[in-house]
Amino acid sequence: MRLPIFAFFCLIADIVFGQYYYTNSFFRGAGIYAALTQNSHRYWNKNEKDKDFLFFVTKNYYPSTHISREYFNWGVGGFAEFLPYNRVRWHTELEYCRRGALEKEIIDQYIGTRAGSFTRNRYSYFQWNNYLKFYHPIFFDSHWYWMPGIRLEYLFSQRISAFAPYSSSFRKIWFSGNIALGFERPLFKLWSWIFETHYFADIIREKPASGVYIRKRTIEYRLGLIWRVRQKSIDDCNAPRYKGPTYY
Repeated sequence: MRLPIFAFFCLIADIVFGQYYYTNSFFRGAGIYAALTQNSHRYWNKNEKDKDFLFFVTKNYYPSTHISREYFNWGVGGFAEFLPYNRVRWHTELEYCRRGALEKEIIDQYIGTRAGSFTRNRYSYFQWNNYLKFYHPIFFDSHWYWMPGIRLEYLFSQRISAFAPYSSSFRKIWFSGNIALGFERPLFKLWSWIFETHYFADIIREKPASGVYIRKRTIEYRLGLIWRVRQKSIDDCNAPRYKGPTYY
């Protein structure tokens, strides 16, 4: 039993401590990206179990338990990478992100009649996102990678058209868990292009009222550029260089 445990820790040590570039550069690169966001909100009304058709109580009928229609918007951001390892990086970024949901408001709460068309609940966020980035080489200097992490979100503005008593009560500062898959391919010299897909949702559901819960979910598709720090070669040191027999 001790041998597999020892082998496991040796593997981790090899991945983490054995993956130094000989430059030992802590800063690894920086970049920018644009994103398409795909968003929805899911509502739970735990008060629905107390519905009584003879004695109408609003909270038992409104809002209804449902999942909104997908809403598409955009985001932009910049990022940097750190840690002197080949296969593990700390990826930190600042992002402006527009999210929301398409909703049909309930116009008759008693029988549940909805409006005829969808309207938008829109939110703008400033986010500070942090991930661990695990690299895996593929071919021709390309890599695929995956990134678990946390997003810290500040709700900058909102425009509400449906379920306003609840959808307008989101916390100003909140956080969500994130998992992402990405692909990096060299473009020219020190520049590479990246494509990423991120999935993130509230770790803890919003609770705007007693018995009412909302979870925000976003899928984000990114396309961007990253500038990499040049790796030093052995000729960059101060060792003498051989220049041929006629040099002297």
